[in-house]
Amino acid sequence: MYALDGKVALVTGSSRGIGKAIALKLAEAGVNLVVNYIRHRRDAQETAAQIEAQGVRCLVVKANVANDDDVAALFGQIRAEFGRLDILVSNAASGVLKPAMELDSRHWNWAMDINARALLTLAQQAVPLMGNSGRIMAVSSMGAVRAVENYTAVGASKAALESLVRHLAVELGPLGINVNTISAGAVDTEALKKFPNRQQILDTAMARTPLGRLTTPEDVANIALFLCSDLAGMIQGQTIVVDGGYSVRA
Repeated sequence: MYALDGKVALVTGSSRGIGKAIALKLAEAGVNLVVNYIRHRRDAQETAAQIEAQGVRCLVVKANVANDDDVAALFGQIRAEFGRLDILVSNAASGVLKPAMELDSRHWNWAMDINARALLTLAQQAVPLMGNSGRIMAVSSMGAVRAVENYTAVGASKAALESLVRHLAVELGPLGINVNTISAGAVDTEALKKFPNRQQILDTAMARTPLGRLTTPEDVANIALFLCSDLAGMIQGQTIVVDGGYSVRA
């Protein structure tokens, strides 16, 4: 159904959490993977072992996607190892959790660089390896469109990310490249543990979600797999929300 055997995907920030789930889901569909990490080397190696157990190839690369030199070196390794790239998933994210009145320019620039600008740099490197087809996806969150406590810098960067996706979709569409965003609801990952009100977030999400459970990394990965397939060929420049209906409630 998905006809993805032999394709090559780069998933940034894929040593853990949502990125890992997406990488594993693509591997199950026959995709060769590039696992990117910045700090968690052992987790990245464990993810790679699980990917290779699916019978596909996996390249593990340490790179800070907010650093242009690191991104250039990352793609140098992709060219040497695979000579192509069919799928790019911009998943790596970071940012400080502070009230707006406590943010400084360093906090702001860090969030914008790694959560939004990185997609631009990655896409510029990826497109020449995609030929006349390809899939580019960005992973966002509800904080892009809703006010979340202490999420100012990250939320603003996610909003910028979603806007960038729409502009890339228009520019790259004529090249046969689909560009979309996956916006995940409350997912209990390592990243959420940094929130001081983590349990409150999870409890509220559970109570407000019509489908009665939290979104999992696998839920997000399923949508990523769908967007990589020919079934999603006419989905372009969209933000697909995966939250069990949480965001539709007043």
